[in-house]
Amino acid sequence: MSEIENKTEKHLEKKNISKNSLNVNENSKKKRTNILNEENKKKVKINNGVEDNESEFFIEKQSKVNDFNYSKNNTTVSNSIDDSNKNIKDKYLSSDDNNKDNYKNKSKNKKNANSDNMNYNNNSTINNGCTHNNSNNASSYNNYNKNNKECDKKIIDEINMINGIKEKESNTNEDLLINKLTNKRYSSRYFELLEEKKKLPAWNAKKNFLKLFKKNDILIIVGDTGSGKTTQISQFVLESKFSEKKSIAVTQPRRVAAMSVATRVSEELDVELGTYVGYTIRFEDRSSSKTIIKYLTDGMLLRESMSDPMLKRYNTIILDEAHERTLATDILFGVIKNILEKRNDLKLIVMSATLDAEKFQNFFNGSKILNIPGRLFPVEIFYTLQAEKDYIKVVIRTVYDIHVNEEEGDILVFLTGEEEIEMTKKEIEKVVSRNVNVGQLVVLPLYSSLPSAQQQKIFEPAPKPRFKGDKMGRKCILATNIAETSITIDGIVYVIDPGFSKQKVYNPRARIESLLIAPISKASAQQRAGRAGRTKPGKCFRLYTEKCYEQTLPEQTYPEILRSNLGSVVLNLKKLGIDDLVHFDFMDPPAPETLMRALEQLNYLGALDDEGDLTDKGHLMSEFPVDPQLAKVLIESPNYFCSSEILSIAAMLSVPNCFLRPKVKGKEADEMKTRFSHLDGDHLTLLNVFHAYVKHSLVDVNSSKKFCYEYFLNHRAMTSAQNVRNQLLRIMERLNLKIISINPSSPEYYVNIRKALLSGFYQQVAYKTSKGYYITVKDIQIVTLHPSTFFQVNPEWVIYHELLLTTKNFIRTVTKIEGKWLLEIAYNYYALEDLQNSEAKNELKMLLKKK
Repeated sequence: MSEIENKTEKHLEKKNISKNSLNVNENSKKKRTNILNEENKKKVKINNGVEDNESEFFIEKQSKVNDFNYSKNNTTVSNSIDDSNKNIKDKYLSSDDNNKDNYKNKSKNKKNANSDNMNYNNNSTINNGCTHNNSNNASSYNNYNKNNKECDKKIIDEINMINGIKEKESNTNEDLLINKLTNKRYSSRYFELLEEKKKLPAWNAKKNFLKLFKKNDILIIVGDTGSGKTTQISQFVLESKFSEKKSIAVTQPRRVAAMSVATRVSEELDVELGTYVGYTIRFEDRSSSKTIIKYLTDGMLLRESMSDPMLKRYNTIILDEAHERTLATDILFGVIKNILEKRNDLKLIVMSATLDAEKFQNFFNGSKILNIPGRLFPVEIFYTLQAEKDYIKVVIRTVYDIHVNEEEGDILVFLTGEEEIEMTKKEIEKVVSRNVNVGQLVVLPLYSSLPSAQQQKIFEPAPKPRFKGDKMGRKCILATNIAETSITIDGIVYVIDPGFSKQKVYNPRARIESLLIAPISKASAQQRAGRAGRTKPGKCFRLYTEKCYEQTLPEQTYPEILRSNLGSVVLNLKKLGIDDLVHFDFMDPPAPETLMRALEQLNYLGALDDEGDLTDKGHLMSEFPVDPQLAKVLIESPNYFCSSEILSIAAMLSVPNCFLRPKVKGKEADEMKTRFSHLDGDHLTLLNVFHAYVKHSLVDVNSSKKFCYEYFLNHRAMTSAQNVRNQLLRIMERLNLKIISINPSSPEYYVNIRKALLSGFYQQVAYKTSKGYYITVKDIQIVTLHPSTFFQVNPEWVIYHELLLTTKNFIRTVTKIEGKWLLEIAYNYYALEDLQNSEAKNELKMLLKKK
């Protein structure tokens, strides 16, 4: 992305962002465009005069974002329903006999009760259409008298009116107040959430959905994030009674979304999480035999299909956030399409937040499309005048200017990852703290590895004035692209979009897969801008030029299947009995070379034989929810008498980085890390950390937390590692793989562990040349040890867990091995006649002669 990465020294004018910032001079008369999408779904241009105090930093430009829907009045099927039962809790649930008169008065004014569907409480938040109302408007429920038959009668009448049931057709009063799932009386919270559900655009589409769902086996639903499709569609399916005897699966591309949405839906159905509504993510299962609606990551549904190829436990499968085109979702497209041809009792719903439904419809023959309009307010788009060299500085200045000069409303900033988010958070807090004359600004991070309790803080209301005369505070949320579609946060009015995200990239020739910071697509930019218009008119500040948006950004993000190592995919497909990979029904077929590299890798690992069929070892490897290399290490570890230790290392490799390094205490954190460091490398260092943590966790939780705090360790990562190890242990035991270890004081203890690691990672070996730098043995790529790696003396031969492509080719999580082990463990892979000429090859020749 040449323009974004332009090294020009020109910046946005470095005035302290104030009244002159982020606006346009009146004389420029630039067009101000709102992202609108009325019922005819055509763009509406609004040309306004622009005020003198508008920005020198940004120019306004007509938005090309036409995917957002804005409807001032949701005049659809259920509008009369909304009008007739607005604020049910205000009408009823009072034991006072005079409530009858109150109800009459409110009934006369019921048309006014729903004055404008677009006025939402700024203190409420929506998570994938899940509204978390933080107000105290449920107080009337607390006074509910269950014995008051008159009150019950009024609620029954209201429910009948909502559902269009005549009095003679209604069930008994008690039936309508009883939850059919639990056979218990509905709680007051249920009725409160019912009111919130009816505000969602998905509620208005309910009748149309049920009609299409009944007549069609495959349905494509297009609806903006926040429309309520993620939470409501599964409940509509449940209500249709189609899945009465089987379950409903709803996939999510991210763990955070699967957990949070399942929690919300369980509240809306008034059931305990893990019973009738649950979730399953890697290394965590909150479902049961009772579960009817199960939210799970797409990877977990794919894994379920390996043990249940026809997915017989489900009658309806909902693939949500399909536009993200994750690796697992793309494989599920083909797998489920094949199942649909064999099962006439299965229905599929594909849900997308972008208008790419035609591609899905072309792939799934005979499918129908249902559009759920969004509820966006106008959003103004601003671009930078020139490319930015340091967008983080501009982010900080922009946040400060918005907080000082703009009207009330929360800020959402899109950044690339945890490290960037935490650094930016500290800088923003430092800048804002210097100005005591502004309202309180609470800066909150949001990324996948953040503890759940901290993630939930983004749904809390903005801080109130601290004292009389103080300004209203606001939240500033710094998020990865998880906030694009997976999570919707109500109250966001300002969005800052630098135009980057981390994306997985794979080079099959160099066998290098890495996460790179890359430009986003136009579709992502549109999604980001749309976050600003949920509750009131908003603004989106794009920290790149309009020319860059128009000419450089791709239309869509490339599907992950086109830029990933397909080793795990091929192993899963082979497990499913799909042998003809070239003709497998991919929506976007990967390059043949990428498939061949995956087959080659699995053949070297012993998972496939020379005919491409799954071996016994391959069957075992496919049972582990980890990469093929790590799975190979796990099943080989008993042969090296270290399966217990390998389980711990594998668990540590499967969770986020456990080491914390605050900038303020960087040296102290580094010193603490050296206390765990092992001379032979990072894998053994991780083993030392895990053993120390387990020792303290056996005392109590407080002891383990104190330990992590003192040694700058991520307590959540360590807890997760312990859980992951337990699950991997259960798989090992189920597969009858021995859990074995030798005495740590034995000279063979660490040697065995390193050999076991090499048995799976021998394709990732580097050799130190006479000039001091490392090269990969097979491909002769020059690489550098990552700064996080600790060696007193850099060893001659190493294995590495991952290769990062940033300013240099870094190898990370590195451990020392012996060159002669390659000839013992991976002789076929390192056949001398197949190696390129290098110092590494010459060294192996010498070792072979000695052998």
